[in-house]
Amino acid sequence: MNVRVLALVLVLLGGCAEPAPTTEGFAGLGRESGGFARVLPGRPLAFPADHGAHPDFRIEWWYLTANLEDAEGNDYGVQWTLFRSALRPGADEPGWGNGNLFMGHAGVTGEGVHRAAERLARGGVGQAGVDAVPFRAWIDDWTLGGDPEAGMQVQAHGRDFAYRLALDPRGPLVLQGDAGYSRKSADGQASYYYSQPFLHATGTLEIDGRQVEVNGPAWMDREWSSQPLAGDQLGWDWFSLRLDDGARLMAFQLRHRDGGRYLSGTWIAPDGRASALDGSVIKLRPLGWTTVAGRELPTRWSLSVPGHLAQVELATVNPQAWMDLDTPYWEGPVRVHGGASGVGFLEMTGY
Repeated sequence: MNVRVLALVLVLLGGCAEPAPTTEGFAGLGRESGGFARVLPGRPLAFPADHGAHPDFRIEWWYLTANLEDAEGNDYGVQWTLFRSALRPGADEPGWGNGNLFMGHAGVTGEGVHRAAERLARGGVGQAGVDAVPFRAWIDDWTLGGDPEAGMQVQAHGRDFAYRLALDPRGPLVLQGDAGYSRKSADGQASYYYSQPFLHATGTLEIDGRQVEVNGPAWMDREWSSQPLAGDQLGWDWFSLRLDDGARLMAFQLRHRDGGRYLSGTWIAPDGRASALDGSVIKLRPLGWTTVAGRELPTRWSLSVPGHLAQVELATVNPQAWMDLDTPYWEGPVRVHGGASGVGFLEMTGY
């Protein structure tokens, strides 16, 4: 299949892409689930099986970010993502009859530098896939593998960048939402969602031929669904924060066509105990905007969670961290200042 045609199919199926018609939500993620499996509350997540693929669901992803620092104190952000989109329910079969399409994204960001690359593949022919035991997600020679609870490795490369990192878990897996059931709208759209927010990364990073040793905190997210958004949701702003006192925060807002927002999140104590956050307690607003790729994006934010997090300011390391791929969006590291200090990642779609 021509890669441009494949990219278009992935967009229509619901990757992180330019918005589809708003009756189907951002990137088609609000399309009715049809014959695909539905996300329902009360389904217990099971490991290691849920590290692998879920072919009865339409869309899922394996997503890693890392906030890294070199010996000179320079900040970098690294992203690795694999998306699986299904053409039909039960698409996981061998050979060219396989109905799974895969898209990989990799990025590196620093002050004044941003690099991104994309890979596209079809399942069933050995070019891309996911195994649960031992865990391995791959597309071509980009890989994320090992054990999210014991140790992993990740590697990717593109034009003028590469990275290879070891990932050491220093805390437990965290179930987002209600025991892994993460609502995305008042109408009940949802995903199954868990994270490994306690990874520590060490390894090498190369940009424009210069190789440096780096280390820092990393975060892995796993989600799967068949209709994760409502039809009028135009995009999202998603945050993962690693605070210097050891706590973690995941928070997101989904923006509706009428100007409304759906917010949700999870506060994670240093020992891994997680508390689901109702959207009403998350205070989130943009503080500053930057022209990026011909559009205005909020690149400074104010965030607070009364009872957990005093007001902080989130500032992007590189406001121009635009993933200029067949499926474009903004993705990059942030610094946390104010009521707490730390680092994190921000993803913005639909602008």
